[in-house]
Amino acid sequence: MKKLTYEELLNERKTVDQALESNRFPISVIVDNVRSIYNVGSIFRTCDSALVNQIALCGLSPCPPREEISKTALDAEKSVPWKYFKDTVEAVKEAKANGHTVLALELTDEHRSYTSIQKTEFPLTIVVGNELTGISDDVLAQCDGAIEIPMFGVKHSLNVSVSTGIVLFEALRTYFNYFPTDS
Repeated sequence: MKKLTYEELLNERKTVDQALESNRFPISVIVDNVRSIYNVGSIFRTCDSALVNQIALCGLSPCPPREEISKTALDAEKSVPWKYFKDTVEAVKEAKANGHTVLALELTDEHRSYTSIQKTEFPLTIVVGNELTGISDDVLAQCDGAIEIPMFGVKHSLNVSVSTGIVLFEALRTYFNYFPTDS
């Protein structure tokens, strides 16, 4: 085993144009009032690596172009389709109108594990929320369900960008188990 060089990695990587023209996976992310520019940048970077269909930035979530987003995203905001919605409920309604199951990544009294995503729930949209207050109640009421990542230590949550990555790659694992591909 040898670590790949930067040049070898570049040869395997898509260009921005190739990424934008790629068949994307049937997973989208709605970002409900995430305050941190750096969290938004990190979510873009993760969504690029997961080849998600779209990011919906909502409410007070910072939007590109922003130098801080670009720096954290490593320019992934250029390779991931995104839209802005003033009202997160409108983003959820659009996802549902497009046939998506909408799951909140939130601590609720009616949650299930993030590992319980099923093939019947694709196309899928995951809603992630504000660093302090989570997903707003009006948005939560529009979701089809809630999933959570179990916490075994003292803290009851992870950083929103970290949580997004965990859930996206679990969703992809589920998707690939049901829809094998050579990708």
